[in-house]
Amino acid sequence: MFGTWGKSVGFCWLSAVAVTLTGPSVIASEFRFDHDTLAFANQTVFEYHEGHPSLRRGSAVRRDAYKRHCFVLCRTAKQFKKFARFDPRGAPLDDTSLATRIHSVTHRQPWAEPFPEDQRIVFPGYKDLREMSKARWEVVQLNIGHGWPSYFRISNARMVFQQSAGYQEATHARLNAALARGESFIGFLTTYPRFSMNHSVLVYKRKSFSPNPGVETYSVYDPNHPESPRELTWSPHTRSFSYQKDWDFVGGYVRVYQVYGKWLQ
Repeated sequence: MFGTWGKSVGFCWLSAVAVTLTGPSVIASEFRFDHDTLAFANQTVFEYHEGHPSLRRGSAVRRDAYKRHCFVLCRTAKQFKKFARFDPRGAPLDDTSLATRIHSVTHRQPWAEPFPEDQRIVFPGYKDLREMSKARWEVVQLNIGHGWPSYFRISNARMVFQQSAGYQEATHARLNAALARGESFIGFLTTYPRFSMNHSVLVYKRKSFSPNPGVETYSVYDPNHPESPRELTWSPHTRSFSYQKDWDFVGGYVRVYQVYGKWLQ
């Protein structure tokens, strides 16, 4: 989305996944970072130095850079986990057929109930989303959606009007409830009005052990960092979230808002 002045400029929002399958006899499938995320990165609009943004030099700006898609990538990971399956024994589809099947997945509402295994949209030739998005990244990027609509989400207004610790406490409860149901949680992370972070990530697991007593730690898929999981933490003492430090964020306090959990969110 707005970007991440600490993640990728374009109002990108937070995310997280661990999906359930529908039907009383269907067992929830665990979200796996090395299988269920996309292999390519959402590129930042700004350059970063120790987490602080600055304008890129003209020579460093690429017209074809894949940026402002953090919300799109989180939503796509969630949709593929819910509605798709992969068949590595089949022959890969041509570009047109693959684009059609990608649309069939990404046009589904991300908050809808997951499909049973025998009703899922099949992608032959690849073992998982990670492998397919690495081999066919151009087709995937062109067909999962535009990043600019993230700027105009009605729910963006929450960062202005819902800033209280009580709201963050309620968000933390919704996060834990989603993970307990075997679902994922996509979050919008922001430091508004200081814009060192406006970004989306997908939270898919609560860690059973935390090195800091009293602090809850979560594993996160961050589209800016497809190489490995990141960490989001919750402190009941301060009633606040914190996000991991890296080259594009100074680390520390962020507010979290759930997105793609229901209509207009």
